[in-house]
Amino acid sequence: MKFKAILVLAAVSVSTLAFAQETKKKMGPPEGNAIVGDTYGSAVEAKTESKAITVEKLSKKLKKENKKVENVAVKGKVTDVCDKKGCWLTIQTEDNSQFFVKMKDYAFFVPTALKGKTVVMDGTAERKVTSIDEQKHYAEDAKKPQAEIDAITKPKEEIRFVANGIKVVN
Repeated sequence: MKFKAILVLAAVSVSTLAFAQETKKKMGPPEGNAIVGDTYGSAVEAKTESKAITVEKLSKKLKKENKKVENVAVKGKVTDVCDKKGCWLTIQTEDNSQFFVKMKDYAFFVPTALKGKTVVMDGTAERKVTSIDEQKHYAEDAKKPQAEIDAITKPKEEIRFVANGIKVVN
C-alpha cells in the first residue's frame, strides 16, 4: 500500500515538473509584414471594404447620432501599435489626432509592421471618455517617454473603436 502511494506521489511530481518546465511562448505582437490583403480577426469582405467610410465621416456620424455606431467599416492609416502584444492600435484622424482601436474580446492581435499602413476595420465605434490611468497605461505600452506619460493629467474624450476584423489595403 505504501509503495502505491509513493508511486502515485512520484507520478504526480514528475507530471507537475514536466508542465512547469514547458518553454514559455514568446510574448509580443505576432510576426508578419502586414502586406496588402492580410487580415487579422474576422474576414473583412469586399462588400464591407467598398462601403468603408473615412475617419472624418465616422466622427461626424458619431457627433450627429451621439451614440454607438455598430457594424461600421472605417478606412484609415495606422499610426501606432501596442509593442507588448499588438492588442491595440491607433488610427490617424483628419485633425492630426488619433483614435483608439481595440480588438473585440481580445481575440486577435496585430503585428507592429501595421504602423504606417492603411487598413479597413469592421466593428463598432463610440465616443468615450478615457481616464487618466488608462491613458497612462497605453502610453507605457507604447513605450512613450516618462515626461510624456507624466504630462497626461486630464481624462480625454475620444473615438473608441472595437474591431471585429482588420484588413490591410495599402
